[in-house]
Amino acid sequence: MKTISEETVSTLNNLIEICCDGADGFGEAASAVDRPELQEIFRRLSEQRQGFAQALRTCVHQLGEEAEDSGSMAAKAHRGWMKLREAITTKDNHTILAECERGEDHALAAYRDAVETFIDPIAADLVQRQYVEVQKSHDIVRDLRDSPTYQKV
Repeated sequence: MKTISEETVSTLNNLIEICCDGADGFGEAASAVDRPELQEIFRRLSEQRQGFAQALRTCVHQLGEEAEDSGSMAAKAHRGWMKLREAITTKDNHTILAECERGEDHALAAYRDAVETFIDPIAADLVQRQYVEVQKSHDIVRDLRDSPTYQKV
């Protein structure tokens, strides 16, 4: 059975991987879309996830443990962000938004699980604050995907 500290570090390292995956995915999306407003949103979300990962790493280090420094191998192999690469080749804004939203679904699920996990109180506060922001980002991407402006023609 894992101790609270071990569970906290495992949970935080998982979130670090997810944030790195999101930062990479949003960065790729920013390069692929043809609308400046989408490019700016995706760049901002990529930077947000980089910042989240760094804050999580700092928390892991404060617990005296080693933090993840990159995205997950699973994402590199098959996660929703990988479908983004296929969408990027189409240069279709709606498709790219849909795949970003799918990646956000995965991030939300991971954060939801983390919030429900019994972890160190300081880490729990950080995770809860980031969860709220991930939910907001998810909703922004979803709403953009569903807006008439970006519907497939």
